[in-house]
Amino acid sequence: MTKADLATQVAKKAGLTNKAAKDAVNAVFDAVGAALKRGEKVVVTGFGTFLVRNRAARKGRNPQTGAEIRIPATKTPGFTAGKTLKRMVK
Repeated sequence: MTKADLATQVAKKAGLTNKAAKDAVNAVFDAVGAALKRGEKVVVTGFGTFLVRNRAARKGRNPQTGAEIRIPATKTPGFTAGKTLKRMVK
């Protein structure tokens, strides 16, 4: 399902126009992205939790030369599914 498909489904279920549903879907994703950028955790009860995970610096290897390289620490977005979502998928 694409973002456009999601907006279409929201429009049908909520009785909105396609433009209003698209704006609503974009607003939700923008709000989640902005919260993660600030380092906050976003909890959607019954769905899951979006959070920022820290990856430690580590050693790796260049696959072409085999030389050892240092991979710097980074922050990555993460998602943990909630109980309700896990039950729906089963």
